[in-house]
Amino acid sequence: MDEQIKQIAERLRGLRDAMELSPAEVAADCGIDPAEYERAESGEHDISVSMLQQIARHYGIALDALMFGEEPKMSTYFVTRAGKGVSVERTKVYKYQALAAGFRNRKADPFIVTVEPGDRPMHYNTHDGQEFNLVIEGRLLLSVGGKELTLNPGDSIYFNSKLPHGMKALDGKTVRFLAIIL
Repeated sequence: MDEQIKQIAERLRGLRDAMELSPAEVAADCGIDPAEYERAESGEHDISVSMLQQIARHYGIALDALMFGEEPKMSTYFVTRAGKGVSVERTKVYKYQALAAGFRNRKADPFIVTVEPGDRPMHYNTHDGQEFNLVIEGRLLLSVGGKELTLNPGDSIYFNSKLPHGMKALDGKTVRFLAIIL
C-alpha cells in the first residue's frame, strides 16, 4: 500500500507542476482543505478516492491517470474480467478495484470495494455528485449524513455524496460491495 500511495502522490505533484500551480491553488480550485491536500502530496498519508475524483473532474483528466498512472484507451466498451480490475489499496482497511479503468470519458466510476474488519474509527469522505453501493458479501455499517444504516448482501443505497459518509465491516468479516461514483 505505501508504495501505491507514494506513486499517487508523485502523480499529484506532477500534475500540479505541469499546470504551474501551488498546492494552495490546487486545494482552492478543487475545494479541498489545503492541509489535507499537502498531506496527500507528501505520500505519507492515505489519499481518498473522492479527493482524487474531485481533482480529476476539476482539471478534466481521467481518474485512472491519478490512481493508476494510465490513461483509458477504449471508447466503445471495456471488459474487466473477474478479479482482474486495476486495484489500489488505500489503507489496510480499504481496497478499490476499478471496473472501467480502460474506458475513456466515463460518466461514472465503478469499483469493487473491499473493507476489512477491525476496531478502527470510521473514516468519512465527501465529494461532489452521487454514489450507489450494492453489498455483495458481508454486512456493512454505512453512515451517511449522520444516519447509520446496516446493509446486508443484496442491499443497496443511492445517496448524495456531498454528505459525509463512511463505512465499516461488521461481524469481524470482510465486506465487498459495488460502488458507482457519479
